Formats: sequence, structure tokens, C-alpha cells
Amino acid sequence: MSTVELIYATLENQEIILVEIGNEYTINDVIVKSTVLDKHPEIDLAINKVGIYNQVKKLDDLVKEGDRIEIYRSLIANPKDVRRRRAVKQREQGVIN
Repeated sequence: MSTVELIYATLENQEIILVEIGNEYTINDVIVKSTVLDKHPEIDLAINKVGIYNQVKKLDDLVKEGDRIEIYRSLIANPKDVRRRRAVKQREQGVIN
């Protein structure tokens, strides 16, 4: 048996679940075995993307010993909009030209 980590972060905390896997386990198998879906019913695998080490993957991709499987949430704010607002504020304050 091998071990992988499953990571799911909410606004309040980050959950790290160690999952024992066998041969030919997929990302979906790990998610189901972890019971994270029971703890976090807001996760919808038809909408939420998943990945391994910050690389988006498919649910049927195989995992291997030591992988860190991540379930991504939707962004609350568009990063480009946040940077744009920050730049406008800094210009108004005279921090940048």
C-alpha cells in the first residue's frame, strides 16, 4: 500500500487527509475513499477542478505514492480585477505613477 495526501481548503481552514491507496487508484478513487465529499457537500466534482501538485488533472488520472491531490474551489474574485483595483488605489495614493 502507498499513501497520498488529499487537500481541500475552505476560507476558514485547510484539510489534509492521508489516504492509503493500492495499485491503479484514480484521483476519483482517492476522493471517494477519503470521505471528504461527506464532510464538504459543497464540493461538486462536475464543477470543481482537481489536480496534483497544482497541475489540473482529470478524475480518472492515476495517482502514485506521495502525490498531493488537490480539490480546487471557484475563485471569489477575479485576480485581474483585484490587481487593477489595487493599482488604481496606489495611483490615487501617489505610490505609483
